[in-house]
Amino acid sequence: MIAKGQIYKCEICGNVVEVVSAGGGTLVCCGQPMSLQSENKETE
Repeated sequence: MIAKGQIYKCEICGNVVEVVSAGGGTLVCCGQPMSLQSENKETE
């Protein structure tokens, strides 16, 4: 489940999103599932 406040990054183009509304499913960018970033990992 996708939870509010989680950060996801596209490994292909580098887009970063923050979840503002929890829900189901998979976040997809550039045709691939986005990667959940750990809290300790900085995004550029």
